[in-house]
Amino acid sequence: MKHYSSLRYLTPLAACAAALLASCTSVPLPEEPSRRAAVAGAAPATAEAQVLVEPVVTQAPHHAGTSNANNPRAYRADAAQHIYAMNSNRIWKGRLPPLLYAIGVLQVEVDNRGNVRNMSWMRAPKHAPEVIAEIERTVRAAAPYPVPARMGKVVYTDTWLWHKSGRFQLDTLTEGQD
Repeated sequence: MKHYSSLRYLTPLAACAAALLASCTSVPLPEEPSRRAAVAGAAPATAEAQVLVEPVVTQAPHHAGTSNANNPRAYRADAAQHIYAMNSNRIWKGRLPPLLYAIGVLQVEVDNRGNVRNMSWMRAPKHAPEVIAEIERTVRAAAPYPVPARMGKVVYTDTWLWHKSGRFQLDTLTEGQD
């Protein structure tokens, strides 16, 4: 008799376990539009912290021309205009809002052919590793840069002003901030 009374409790337990396992099937989630895709491997801590990162979409490769700048500050303007031209769909239009998601200061070395040789962060937005990775991808994807003809090579610095939407401005060409 004792054997049957134990079975009486196991049957509902087994049914619950089967129902629980059946509810655990994997169903693919709908994909978000590509313009809202987050950088792979960088999961935000909370839903509020999620930052949308535009994928790097550049126009067809072209020759960026020659820069007649004779110092890094003058070259910075040429490089910023080049980055804007290559990423026109990702530039924040107008004045930036008062609070930005990330601000980073990046130093870029460009060789005598307009190729990026090195990048180093002077002030990295460490709270947003996905933004660091996206800025580095954007800088590399924009190569070749205008050839620094008068300097041979150049190391220039610019500040990236990053909105949580994934759009940005460079300090060199910023339209200001509210």
